[in-house]
Amino acid sequence: MPVPFTGGCACGAIRYEGSTTPIAVLNCYCRECQRSSGTGFSTTAIVPADSLRLLRGTPRQHASIADSGSEVRREFCPECGTPLFARGGIPSFVAITAGSLDDPSWCVPMLDIWTQSAQPWSTLNPALPKFPKNVTAPLR
Repeated sequence: MPVPFTGGCACGAIRYEGSTTPIAVLNCYCRECQRSSGTGFSTTAIVPADSLRLLRGTPRQHASIADSGSEVRREFCPECGTPLFARGGIPSFVAITAGSLDDPSWCVPMLDIWTQSAQPWSTLNPALPKFPKNVTAPLR
């Protein structure tokens, strides 16, 4: 994994840099991730919040209640709508959407979470560990 890594939105209004290796890369199949991604799941890289630095722009936020009952704040570009980050549950971490990375090729999922909400047409990788809800053990 390249460190630092960079990313941003489709129109270039938002740019960011991550300064540490993600503690995990995961696919989330919860309904909120389905809605925010516009498809069956969201692939995210989980990093310490203090390792993410905005280089340009200010994302807009939308708060919702996740399947876990926690508030989640999803951040996106106010100009083009590109989903960028999700914060909630554990405030010291942020989930970066894989599609917003400049080079997402290194962002290989390690596990699937909220698989109980997966759509019947979703194709889950049989090689990845699966969790019906949230991860039940430390990721490291």
